[in-house]
Amino acid sequence: MTIVKTGLEALIASPPPWMNGQCLGLLSNPASVDRSFRHARELIGQVFPGQLKALFAPQHGFFAEKQDNMIESADMVDPVSGIPIFSLYGQTRRPTENMFKQIDILLVDLQDAGTRVYTFSTTLSYAMEAAKNWGVKVVILDRPNPVNGVTLEGNCLSPDCASFVGRYGIPMRHGMTMGELALLFKQAYGIDCDLDIIPMKGWKRAMYFRDTGLPWVAPSPNLPSPVSAMVYPGQVIWEGTNVSEGRGTTQPFEFFGAPFIDIEKLSKELAEASDTGVFLRPVAFEPTANKWQGRLCRGFQLHITNPDLYRPYRTTLKFLQAIKRLHANEFQWKPPPYEYEFERLPIDLIIGNRMIRQRIENFEDIDAIEKSWENELLAFEKMSRSCYLYH
Repeated sequence: MTIVKTGLEALIASPPPWMNGQCLGLLSNPASVDRSFRHARELIGQVFPGQLKALFAPQHGFFAEKQDNMIESADMVDPVSGIPIFSLYGQTRRPTENMFKQIDILLVDLQDAGTRVYTFSTTLSYAMEAAKNWGVKVVILDRPNPVNGVTLEGNCLSPDCASFVGRYGIPMRHGMTMGELALLFKQAYGIDCDLDIIPMKGWKRAMYFRDTGLPWVAPSPNLPSPVSAMVYPGQVIWEGTNVSEGRGTTQPFEFFGAPFIDIEKLSKELAEASDTGVFLRPVAFEPTANKWQGRLCRGFQLHITNPDLYRPYRTTLKFLQAIKRLHANEFQWKPPPYEYEFERLPIDLIIGNRMIRQRIENFEDIDAIEKSWENELLAFEKMSRSCYLYH
């Protein structure tokens, strides 16, 4: 197995001399560890003693303790280091001047999910804008895209659907690392901050997380494993509906279902809709939190049999349409609010295009809908290639 060295590990192995004497901030969470599970704040504190002045937390909190959307985390003091922790998912989602006035360099070490709606990339873009405004340098400690850097999938975000779960015109499964996304934000979207990237060593674009030899630490409570990250680009769509995406179970996003689903009727239609590369196993589950809490839900678990063939976004869109067809009276779009948007439908923000939702409602063929975004996906791929750091 190829040994992948993360940007954090590369930084610690060869500390840049230009960082000496600089006041440092660190945007991180529990997944910001090396292969021996040592956290970034500990390692950086050892290599640059006395220089780490502030910690920053994305959605779900510095300790990834917050379970759901719109559950804010407060500013606090880190009990381990005594350094202040500023929440970027609390009273504000954008760093303030007061937060940045005590640092010269912001280190960003976040494990992304490779999916547009995963909010860490939006937080990164806000941090880059703040850094540009207040003269702070941004250094990305790069990490793998867990669902590989080759496969792109889905429509690009329409500007009228921009939100905290999707800011720029990128597809649902974007195929980029956080370092590459930072380059894209700088080159294509005009966030011209002072940016440096400490790349990984040994990572290849075709790798899934299981190929890296790195330990998986959940970057948020409902991505407990690389498998949950793999299904997430499609299964996150359920967040915009009254179908459970498995939150409140031990296998979020791998499970989906609702009390009203008729397994027998749905099994045949979903089997026909399902692409190769994934097997649907009927399950019953009772969420302990979130949608249908304490209610028996019937649905399915996704078992990935061939990740190279499995297309999570297209697959879940087909499942969604089938459930809407067979359970028209019970199925519902989830109403606002969703990620601080109080008027627009959550499903539109998640899919990123209102017309696609309308075409699904009209029961247009999903494969035909998919063809409609082929050109924009190719255009994005061409644009994003200029930001690739790995082969």
